[in-house]
Amino acid sequence: MEEIDIKSLKIQLQKEIENSGDLKELNDIFNRYLGKKGELTLILRSLKDLPEKERRETGKSANQAKQEIEKAIDEKRQQLQTTNHKLQTDWFDITAPGEKPVVGHLHPLTQSKRKVEEIFQTMGFSVVEGPEMENEWYNFDALNIPKDHPARDLWDTFYLGNGLLLRTHTSPSQVRFMEKNNPPLRIIVPGTCYRHEATDASHESQLYQVEGLMVDKEVSAANFKAILGEFFRKFFNKNVKFRIRPDFFPFTEPSFDISISCIVCNGKGCSVCKEGGWLEVAGAGMVHPNVFKNAGLNPKDWQGWAFGIGLERLTMLKYKINDIRLFRSGDLRFLQQF
Repeated sequence: MEEIDIKSLKIQLQKEIENSGDLKELNDIFNRYLGKKGELTLILRSLKDLPEKERRETGKSANQAKQEIEKAIDEKRQQLQTTNHKLQTDWFDITAPGEKPVVGHLHPLTQSKRKVEEIFQTMGFSVVEGPEMENEWYNFDALNIPKDHPARDLWDTFYLGNGLLLRTHTSPSQVRFMEKNNPPLRIIVPGTCYRHEATDASHESQLYQVEGLMVDKEVSAANFKAILGEFFRKFFNKNVKFRIRPDFFPFTEPSFDISISCIVCNGKGCSVCKEGGWLEVAGAGMVHPNVFKNAGLNPKDWQGWAFGIGLERLTMLKYKINDIRLFRSGDLRFLQQF
């Protein structure tokens, strides 16, 4: 095989590679020239039969041609793969049925919040709001928690400076509302609160509370118990066991905590209720006379009760969620269940 034959073969092969229109055709070219019985492969195998000088010259040309052809085939293969991918991604079948867009839905806490508001509105309560950034007067002093009171240690507060802080509870809204509205009154105040504390399965540094307040001439703890029982029944769509026990809050007297039988484990004990079978969901009590005074009302003329319910804990019980941290995890696998 003379050198000119190899050059002619290489030119012919390069044209075929350039004109190939798909990967199958390119593979056929490769097999025809570089396969086990390909033309260029046979040339390389026949070198042993040539005289030494001719073998050296022809072998050099043949090996160079083989390298150039392999490179040309690889480049063409990449070009065809890119073109095919682009055709596949750009192609659109207008006759194909459309795909429904993914529709978002309400977060479980939002669903619970709306349900709570609906229930209390049916019982004559108005829904009001209060600021998340508070000052020390409304967050502590007006609620009968003076600066030197040890009860301030019960709240791990995020201070912002200049007497401002992130509210630790929704109770400041009691005083703010009573300052501008005359009794009798019934309100709930849903909103976010913040506490600098370690998180676990039932505690978060950011939490959602629903504050409740009822003030009238004759209001008692019995009224509160009846309203609370009705609320739990409507929220969980069944009769729910709950208990009221003595507690201490500076802004109520007497004070009590509200615990509900853990629905997640049916009172048997789990990580949510810390194996106790009960989960505290609210703090409550009769409004302290000093709170009435700080709001500009005469405690001799009015009396009332207030509560603060943890919305996350209610939602955990309603949907049997075992970790409060899931609410703000952003995990769609969790959120898409509701």
